[in-house]
Amino acid sequence: MGETGKTQRISQEDIGRQLRFCEKLRELNEARPGGPPLACVQTYGCQQNVADSQRLMGMLRDMGCGFTQDPGRAEIIVINTCAIRENAEKKVFGVVGQLVHAKERNPDLTICLCGCMAQQETAAARIRASYRHVDLVFGPQALWRFPELLFEVRTRHKRVFSIAQERGAIAEGLPVVRESSVKAWVSIMYGCNNFCSYCIVPYVRGRERSREASDILAEIRSLVEDGVREITLLGQNVNSYGKDLDSPMDFADLLEEIDAIPGDYLIRFMTSHPKDAGRKLFDTMARCSHVAKQLHLPVQSGSSRVLRAMNRGYTREQYLEKAAYARSVMPELVLTSDIIIGFPGETEEEAMETISLIREVRYDALFTFIYSPRPGTPAASLPDTVSRAEKQVWFDKLLEEQNRISGELHRAYVGRRLRVLVDGESGDEQWPLSSRTHGGRLVHLRGDASLIGQYVDAEILDSNTWALFGAV
Repeated sequence: MGETGKTQRISQEDIGRQLRFCEKLRELNEARPGGPPLACVQTYGCQQNVADSQRLMGMLRDMGCGFTQDPGRAEIIVINTCAIRENAEKKVFGVVGQLVHAKERNPDLTICLCGCMAQQETAAARIRASYRHVDLVFGPQALWRFPELLFEVRTRHKRVFSIAQERGAIAEGLPVVRESSVKAWVSIMYGCNNFCSYCIVPYVRGRERSREASDILAEIRSLVEDGVREITLLGQNVNSYGKDLDSPMDFADLLEEIDAIPGDYLIRFMTSHPKDAGRKLFDTMARCSHVAKQLHLPVQSGSSRVLRAMNRGYTREQYLEKAAYARSVMPELVLTSDIIIGFPGETEEEAMETISLIREVRYDALFTFIYSPRPGTPAASLPDTVSRAEKQVWFDKLLEEQNRISGELHRAYVGRRLRVLVDGESGDEQWPLSSRTHGGRLVHLRGDASLIGQYVDAEILDSNTWALFGAV
């Protein structure tokens, strides 16, 4: 963001320049012996990375590339990385390390590493020094310049790193490849201003910047006209949407504008930060017919002291009040959350406070993690005297309690008839279709593949901790 606090917009002239690089690369690719190359895009991490990869694939398509999921057949490999936990980084380094053999077999193979991990100084330095078969490294803020960067690699035959600390901008008009005709991701903003003490995201994705409402509405209108049934709005904190716009509007107002678009579709969103999610949002969700009665509201901890140490901006009591109000205006609400166990300095008593909170809230599902230190974040320098084994004990207790709750809530669906969106095939002979309720619950269905992309009524016949089972 600039000094005015307003977000920089990439000019259409600059976007046009990138599209011309796509054309130049298409010409190079069409002149190759054997025809245009295949590209393999591998995505790790959050839904925002999935949306970013769809734009990378759009640019690759405009370069004349075909696509494969087999890196062994690819001439271009793009690895879109995550940096939010140590395990994600280790996995990526393992994948990249294995590609050295592919490069030896095919010296013309172009290997690209992008995403949040690429923006981390320590990770980028390690790639530069120890993974010399990687040709191109760029962070999230440089994604819109992918064609130019790849052209430089291809024509100058040298490694390219674009990982400068950029303020970030909004780039409209990039091509996109959506793998599904049923569901779509739509980014409404990028970056984060919250600086939770454990989180690397603000350092690698930059400050918050919102897309113009008119651009978002035009994209959603086009998706609905194309028959897309489920659209998920993305942002690190969607509740901060609009604060940097010349004509500010908040997220609840945006939802109302979207809801006015006619059609048979459903809007979901993630993620809401509890400190910014208020009654106006919940009232708007309750009122809007196209907005799913589903809320992912990450609490992270049930201890107010730990929440302060995490720099979350709310207390246990404030969170519980928000959850209770949301359910009061949306009795059918499906509520999910994120939990971190073993934050530095957390005691067993505080970990048990988290377990008592999930008993009180009774989440439909949780995404649970043992704390992973991220170099460069304030929490990484905090003293941590609890062993990994003890944290695992707390974590197992948390999982046991949530699995019990999820199982009870799912059993209550058995015998009910629900409207679901059939979104794909499950690979299970007994329950061959996958679908989702309006609240986002996974339903494995008996039925024919011709139903994919349709809303149907399903009778729920069975359940387990993680899913429901039914018949059309």
